[in-house]
Amino acid sequence: MSKIELLAPAGNLEKAKIAILYGADAVYIGGKQFSLRSRASNFSLKEIKELVDFANEHRAHVHVTVNMLPHEDDLAGLKEYLLALDAAGVHAIIVCSPAIMKMAKACGCHYEVHVSTQHSSTNSSSLAFWKEQGMDRVVLARECQMDEIRSICKKQILPVEVFIHGGMCISFSGRCVLSNHLTYRDANRGGCAQSCRWKYHLMDQDQELSDPNSLFSMSSKDLQAVDQIESFIKMGVASLKIEGRMKSAYYLATVVSSYRRLIDQIYEQGHVSSEMLNAIKKEIAKAENRPTGSGFYRGIPNQDVQLYADRDEIVTQEYVAFVLDYDADTHEATLQVKNHFSPHQNLEIFGPHIDPTSVYVGSIYDENGLELSVCKTPMQIVRTHWDGPIEKNAMIRKIRVV
Repeated sequence: MSKIELLAPAGNLEKAKIAILYGADAVYIGGKQFSLRSRASNFSLKEIKELVDFANEHRAHVHVTVNMLPHEDDLAGLKEYLLALDAAGVHAIIVCSPAIMKMAKACGCHYEVHVSTQHSSTNSSSLAFWKEQGMDRVVLARECQMDEIRSICKKQILPVEVFIHGGMCISFSGRCVLSNHLTYRDANRGGCAQSCRWKYHLMDQDQELSDPNSLFSMSSKDLQAVDQIESFIKMGVASLKIEGRMKSAYYLATVVSSYRRLIDQIYEQGHVSSEMLNAIKKEIAKAENRPTGSGFYRGIPNQDVQLYADRDEIVTQEYVAFVLDYDADTHEATLQVKNHFSPHQNLEIFGPHIDPTSVYVGSIYDENGLELSVCKTPMQIVRTHWDGPIEKNAMIRKIRVV
């Protein structure tokens, strides 16, 4: 049995490369056309080809979302786009519309066609149907529970993909029309405004039921399935999917590397200890800005995995620098500033091949050799003497106890 795939999101080329460097077996991206998450930067065909070449060098795959539900005026250029993706060498496309599925197969494209979670596939009969249509993988609905996934996998109808981390939909995934109704932005054509996360005055006729100082919201906590990974591997799940094409490169590096370490530990040791699980959860928490829960994996969600009050989002500025280069002879590190920080303190570094490690950072100099009392200009290039583990593409953050 092949090793389970860790599939990460990416909203642009930089993020996609970071996800692969930090341990993703595959990344899924959106093109400029026919993709949800229209507010992500998304990829031109030239960028898709560049990413495919980069992925091939690192033995990774590229999946492209072609998952919008097209209306009549969205169909122009579809066949040409599908053929262009094939020419670029992508490994798979993720599709919701049966018309697009049929067209991709009829065109003789070499890539796999994966059924999007937008179809809410929750049972083995659905998978049998998609197999009859010639599909190659099914992304199960987020609403599936563990016993249901186990039963589906046992029948070995098609490879299945499950979500393990990221945003959850307050409705059956993709079926909400709040955004359409309130903003005229169509969720199934890439425009979801996440209206469930807004703050509302909850009214009964003219009487307000909500607290004016803590307005009503109705979104779900984000999904975090660290405790379920070992079970998914033993079930025979094909792919573990992280949600978040709008997320930052730092978020992706933290979350992807954490799940990578967890998956590798399970394959190497056959199990994972509670200490390791807690360590992974603490590491992931360093990048989170919303509370997390287990979604449907512990049964039908109750109020504990919903957010009925404020949005509870926290903007963190812990990620302070990115390692551009390192001279092993002089021990000089070249960094790009990301957030405000001061020299002469302990910071934490982690990278594609470095577990989180505390390192003392002394004097810092700008490109003209001027010593800085504080680093406060994003994207500024600075240099410092570095004693400790370091590598290109590593990230440096403030130390926070979680």
